[in-house]
Amino acid sequence: MDGFDRLPDSLVLLIFNSVSDVKTLIRCRSVSKRFNSLVPQTESLLLKIDRVISSESDSDSVFLNLLKSFFHLIFPKPTLAQLPTRKHTYPAQILSCFQRIRELHVELPAGDLHLEKGTVVKWRAEFGETLKTCVIFGFLLGNGSNGNNNVTESAGGLKTRVMWTISALIAASVRHFLLREVVRDHNGIEELVLTDREEEGVVTADKQGLREWREARESQAMDEEVEERGRTVVPSVRMRMRHEPRLGATLVVVRAVKDGAQNNAREADVDDADLAMKAFGSGVYGDAIRDLLKVRSYILEMNSF
Repeated sequence: MDGFDRLPDSLVLLIFNSVSDVKTLIRCRSVSKRFNSLVPQTESLLLKIDRVISSESDSDSVFLNLLKSFFHLIFPKPTLAQLPTRKHTYPAQILSCFQRIRELHVELPAGDLHLEKGTVVKWRAEFGETLKTCVIFGFLLGNGSNGNNNVTESAGGLKTRVMWTISALIAASVRHFLLREVVRDHNGIEELVLTDREEEGVVTADKQGLREWREARESQAMDEEVEERGRTVVPSVRMRMRHEPRLGATLVVVRAVKDGAQNNAREADVDDADLAMKAFGSGVYGDAIRDLLKVRSYILEMNSF
């Protein structure tokens, strides 16, 4: 009898939860019959995806196809090829052997945004059935602005910042859609986080949000248009945008519009600060976020897409 045989199952499971890496845990199943029976009971998992497999493959990424379709809606062409139907099943297949998942962290191989050189955009989105909030922080590396706000910069800069926002929202909705089967198959999940190795964006869903997501899926069949689109519909949103030319940085706080409810300006500022600091305040961008929160904000609204 070796040392592990003397350990109670509860302690072995505690070790497996600390390991968390799905690939490592799956290999552990081949060690012994006992490990084979205990590994599926692991509650905290980290799934690192090397490649997202879809039902069809082409030269462009899913995100690029979605972004192209968005531009075609704005600038329609006489003929528009229909997007291929895509079914992302890879995470659900890998996790099918686990029975008691409570905390799940999924890491994608790369970010989704394809930006101009020197542009950095970070975002963090919270979901339930659909988008609840999203905080977007963008900046230009080596910004040499002297703080002057000429008309050309204002017009061109605003278009760029709006495109950063739209791109981040589409990327978030694609990631949310990617894990729909996982959420459906594992009712015990209480915390879900989806990130990427480039640390570009984060999708989160807490216990309440996951419950809303499951109930929505159970109450109605998946819309064929949504299935074909390959992403969750972004609801109508209200955005508060702050830009500091001196830093070359922009902060956008996005909220889903619910029943026409509106906070007053002071409440909105407090809410913005809470969301922004939660998303980026404790990291290397904390000082820039605090400076941006002091800047005058502009309200933009966008219909569902």
